[in-house]
Amino acid sequence: MTKLTRRTFGVATGALMLAMLAGSTVPASAQTLDSVKQAGKIRVGMLVDVPPFGLMSTTGQPEGFDADIAAMLAEYLGVELELVPVTGPNRIPYLLTGQVDVLAAALGITEERSKQIQFSQPYSGLGAIILAPVDMEVSSFDDLADRSVGLPRGGSQDPVVTSSALPSTQIQRYDDDAGAVQALLSNQVDSLAVATVLVPQIEQMAPGRYDTKFLLYSQVQGIGMRPGEADLLEQVDAFIAQARAEGKLEELYEKWPGTRPADQQD
Repeated sequence: MTKLTRRTFGVATGALMLAMLAGSTVPASAQTLDSVKQAGKIRVGMLVDVPPFGLMSTTGQPEGFDADIAAMLAEYLGVELELVPVTGPNRIPYLLTGQVDVLAAALGITEERSKQIQFSQPYSGLGAIILAPVDMEVSSFDDLADRSVGLPRGGSQDPVVTSSALPSTQIQRYDDDAGAVQALLSNQVDSLAVATVLVPQIEQMAPGRYDTKFLLYSQVQGIGMRPGEADLLEQVDAFIAQARAEGKLEELYEKWPGTRPADQQD
């Protein structure tokens, strides 16, 4: 399996494009830092199907890099933590409709998402690639003409592929990463637009069958909050700055490989 090196992942300047988000509106009474503290609990939305950022443990509990970040944030704020599993398509609607207070959900900071929500300073990074069978000659979107590519609905891959693929390329969207990966493994699609952190799992399921064809993008991730929550944003940014200064983020990068911010890749 050809793998992206940290240097390749870090220096890539692929597009940070639109996210395909479901329509939603900000609730009339936005959650504030004071109300979180009054409730004594912060509800953090996280994905549970994108290791190492989020996954379900053998005991059925959410875990991963984002779960650890959420726990550290709750401790910093002096409140209890409630982890709320979300999906790629519903994570921002969950935030905007008040079902969660913040998102730590492998959420790349993009220009279009920033029109919907506000982001903390970056705390981690993620990239995506085109994966295809080793014997398929693909080095650019031109080579995907008259071929199909699978991707998860609501992920950052969707707008990048949609804007770059040729008209003859068939884009197949699935509800989550697991569905998209299964489509590749069962030959329902010719290629897959997938987060780099999932490549090792695919290799385990199908050793030597696929390799990386080209990089789609690399991007940094932030904690998402509803617009206008200046006090909460200030506290979350202060938390991330302190975690970085104390080496806690570095410890998490070592615990959960593949989560280092793109601008710090070697």
